[in-house]
Amino acid sequence: MLFNSTCEAYDNPVSFFYNKTGKPISPNWRTHDFIVVGLGLPICVFIILANMLVIVAIIINRQFHFPIYYLLGNMAAADLFAGISYLYLVFHTGPWTIGLTIKEWFIRGALINMSLTASVVNLLAVAVERHQTIFTMQLHSTMTRRRVVMLIVTIWLVAVVMGLVPTMGWNCVCDLSTCCMVAPLYSRSFLVSWAILNLMAFFIMVAVYTHIFIYVRRRSRVMSPHTDQPSNNQTVISLMKTMSMILGAFVICWTPGLVILLLDGLSCSECQVLKYEKYCLVLAECNSLVNPIIYSFRDEDMRTTYKRILCFPWRRMRQHKGPSGIRFEPVKTGAPSEKNSNNSTSLEPSSPQSLLSL
Repeated sequence: MLFNSTCEAYDNPVSFFYNKTGKPISPNWRTHDFIVVGLGLPICVFIILANMLVIVAIIINRQFHFPIYYLLGNMAAADLFAGISYLYLVFHTGPWTIGLTIKEWFIRGALINMSLTASVVNLLAVAVERHQTIFTMQLHSTMTRRRVVMLIVTIWLVAVVMGLVPTMGWNCVCDLSTCCMVAPLYSRSFLVSWAILNLMAFFIMVAVYTHIFIYVRRRSRVMSPHTDQPSNNQTVISLMKTMSMILGAFVICWTPGLVILLLDGLSCSECQVLKYEKYCLVLAECNSLVNPIIYSFRDEDMRTTYKRILCFPWRRMRQHKGPSGIRFEPVKTGAPSEKNSNNSTSLEPSSPQSLLSL
């Protein structure tokens, strides 16, 4: 049983809780409602398509088949799930909110909570993996695929459990005095706990990456005069820079929203949390948008794989069509055909460089 349906407030509509907490809600479409839906829809579609491209690139490129890249693929899956969650939110916001049932409202919030938890736990797993790997002087972890799969499954189980916590009873449906303003059906104690846990995770990850960076820099300075092959150190540093950019973007995009939730949970009446709520939500949504851009900006092999995926249908069509557009089959001769790597339809990039090793 997900809800305590025995209390009197359970039979009230969602608008009752909004009016109780003082959060504006209107059955009429306003200007900012049109802006939210008009901008949110294309952004969500782009988030979904871009992260699908990242996942496909990691799957088809054998050079990316290492634990760190599987975790990056899972990060893209979390961003993909976030895009779907935001898309659901776009079609259940504004005047549409009034028509929601209590269960539908909790589903909307659970999707956002799951996507955030999946991203945070995944980043923590990446930080631990990088710390263990680099401090044992390795580029890639020796973790088996089975353990990586179990780790990814665990990440999503934690995300599902944390997303469903409010629906399991940690809400204010039956205790209206604990309701907050940003999320009128959530209790203030849940918001405080949720915000503190995530902010603590941010600080831990920043501390871990700072420790790793100090170690790598120090080791590079010691090793550089005594080695003629500094490429491995450069690859490690480049990979760490990329992961730091991903972590930095995540912290920048999500911290304002978590601070707003924390202030709302602490009943800060002078903080005007409703005034900044929408902006923080848009900033959090942008995080799922910037990660694929970071992957592309940092790695040439990833960009090459993107191009091969996007151009693959066109190349296949060009192989079976002449200049006039008439389809024909190639003439078979006894002499072996010359292999041209530039016209190859293989989806795997020909570059020997490893991912993120600019």
